[in-house]
Amino acid sequence: MPTSQPRPPMSKADYVYSVLLDEIRNARIPGGTALRAGEVARRLGVSVTPVREALRRLEKDRLISYEAHHGATVIDLGAEALAEYYGLRAVVEGLGARLAAARITAAELTGLRDLHASMAADAEHGRYAGLGEQSMRFHLRIVDIGGPAFLGAHARSVRNSVPVPAEASLWLDERQVERQLEAHQGILAALEAGDGAAAERVMIDHVRSAGDHRTRH
Repeated sequence: MPTSQPRPPMSKADYVYSVLLDEIRNARIPGGTALRAGEVARRLGVSVTPVREALRRLEKDRLISYEAHHGATVIDLGAEALAEYYGLRAVVEGLGARLAAARITAAELTGLRDLHASMAADAEHGRYAGLGEQSMRFHLRIVDIGGPAFLGAHARSVRNSVPVPAEASLWLDERQVERQLEAHQGILAALEAGDGAAAERVMIDHVRSAGDHRTRH
């Protein structure tokens, strides 16, 4: 497992949770790995109590499961679970785009266009490593605009429920980058036109294509 990391200024349970969440989501702790509280505590330099609290939170996030005589294990998702995950994301983020088209402000649209332009510039210069993170911000910002009361939090919960290894990102595939940027441009055009149906349709197709890529890889 990875070596100990410097502890940021947060509660011990929050620290353990943030480290394990990052390691699981980026597959540094792969699916099927047993998480033993004592080992995690020693590695991160904390007592067992905050580790157990963090593991309970990860279980609530559906990232780990408990089995008799085995303890906590990182969930290893198959193709059917991935299809369900991306299907749910498509529905939630598609609805967010539909609602955002009716309420987005000029300033919010400018912010999204600036983010898209930054992604396009990075892609043009072959800087692919950060595109996945920027894409997530692009998607969640749209959902926050469309559904600030509930939908944004729900979209984050859905995304956090499934670890997406960095190496599985479609944004690392040069052949996919142009296609995905075109999808973002289509979403922006629909938002600017106030066309909720088009924004929803393009967003759903965009998310589903990401799911197809993840399944293949």
